[in-house]
Amino acid sequence: MTRDCDILIVGGGLSGPILALALAQTGLQVTVIDALKENVRKNAAFDGRSYAVALTSQRLLAGIGVWDMVADNSQPILEIKVSDGRAGEGPSPFFMHFDHAEIEEGPMGHMVQDRYLRRALLDAMSGTDGITHLSGETVIEQTVNASGVEVTLNSGKSLTAGLLVGADGRSSGTATRARIKRVGWGYGQTALVCAIAHEKPHHGIAHQFFMPPGPLAILPLPGNVSSIVWSESAKTATTFHNLPDDAYLTMLRPRFGDFLGEISLTGQRYTYPLSLSLAQRLLSDRIALIGDAAHGVHPIAGQGLNAGMRDIAALAEVITDASRRGEDPGSIAALTRYEEWRRFDNTALAMATDGFNRLFSNDYTALRGLRDIGMGVVNAMPRLRRSFIREAAGLTGDLPRLMRGQPL
Repeated sequence: MTRDCDILIVGGGLSGPILALALAQTGLQVTVIDALKENVRKNAAFDGRSYAVALTSQRLLAGIGVWDMVADNSQPILEIKVSDGRAGEGPSPFFMHFDHAEIEEGPMGHMVQDRYLRRALLDAMSGTDGITHLSGETVIEQTVNASGVEVTLNSGKSLTAGLLVGADGRSSGTATRARIKRVGWGYGQTALVCAIAHEKPHHGIAHQFFMPPGPLAILPLPGNVSSIVWSESAKTATTFHNLPDDAYLTMLRPRFGDFLGEISLTGQRYTYPLSLSLAQRLLSDRIALIGDAAHGVHPIAGQGLNAGMRDIAALAEVITDASRRGEDPGSIAALTRYEEWRRFDNTALAMATDGFNRLFSNDYTALRGLRDIGMGVVNAMPRLRRSFIREAAGLTGDLPRLMRGQPL
């Protein structure tokens, strides 16, 4: 088979472009197939979506030349405070407090707004030799044989490559066409996402309040602004989302509290249903899955994007090393190394976030007491607390080279 490129990536959100940049810098020819038009992604209005980019994910972005493009619009996460809470009552006196000063590497991570990161990735791709970005195109068919993979686009065009990577989200068409099954379930919760301006400075502190219907995350952005990820029951969330801005803030204030002074909305509001979705395999013949196409988890720990970043760094390393050894990077032998590297970590994260959500998203007196005792114990033990901080920074486990700050 005569190939149009080395790697085809389906999905132009975050994971696809990041992987494309990592691979293109090693000399591979990559094509990114993006269902959205480029001008839509670049000109998307600010809707409050932001990402907690862990320290090791920041290293990955630096390694592909993107971090410097967003650094000035990022906010370091210097502390994290976690506690139980109820609307109108404030946080529980039992809490966990994680301070970046307890580790040597620096801030645990940075908050980056979606609008800045997406634009930086698009600009980086357009300035990188070896990347072809096809926007406004979708894959309607994929065929695999011993020598490669071929996809047919909605425009009628066909493309061939040695490997197809699905970075096309939880409802991945790439996975479906490869007959990779998924397991998962909904939580009956919906995340209300927005950005809030407030009177007092946040000092780089992220807050996680575990409310009975679901967690409320208050995440620091540059200036006196914070990103909100507010989980409610699906029915309640729909009611709140349909309220006008003033009434919406009236519902938020008793949950948010007054520790940052008066609050107001900035930018648009956004919602998405919360669920778990886990691919049973990360590979098929000449096909690999990354990011949400491989695993979609509850945002309770803010690690969904960072788990996808680990997928990207691991797959890029496996592909690059196989190519340098003269192997076929699209072969099952090569891709199995990727799956073995990432499968346990992804499953463990999915189960952990599922368990935390079930443990904390309720108002049972006995469980609240156990949770408070547990948080108090963790907070009182420096070594255990430090291990949680390193986990939040992404510094644990078998890290790929890009996440250690080393080139491919």
